[in-house]
Amino acid sequence: MLELRPARLDDPQVLELVDEVQRWYEEIYGGRDDDPTDPAEFAPPRGRFLLGLQEGRAVAMGGWTRVADSADVKIRRMYVRPAGRRSGFAGTLLDALEDEARRAGARRALLTTGTPQTAAIAFYRARGYADVPAFGFYADSPTAVHLGKAL
Repeated sequence: MLELRPARLDDPQVLELVDEVQRWYEEIYGGRDDDPTDPAEFAPPRGRFLLGLQEGRAVAMGGWTRVADSADVKIRRMYVRPAGRRSGFAGTLLDALEDEARRAGARRALLTTGTPQTAAIAFYRARGYADVPAFGFYADSPTAVHLGKAL
């Protein structure tokens, strides 16, 4: 069972997960994710950030931020600790993010992942995400995979 609660990007439990995922990015990409993130972007009504807890322990995180001058949002910082994978946590988290974005008026969710993250790509495609034109910080990256879904 995954308990979701609103959190700030600078919450200590979130920062622990961010540090963990950044170390993983160093392993698979050779460097950290440099896409700038401002905690204020995730504050309602501009966005939302959720922390997933299992028995009080942080196991998942993710958020969305509004794309300026559009009805689009970007799903950002999605991560599930290895011990929580294949448990449905990612789906529960993504459903909650999409539902909250929809209630906030979003019409489409966008996200960027990378070719080394084959499980993530398969997960998002299975949930209805499809290729969209490159956008954002990683628009020119040859390993970036840009996906979107109507909400």
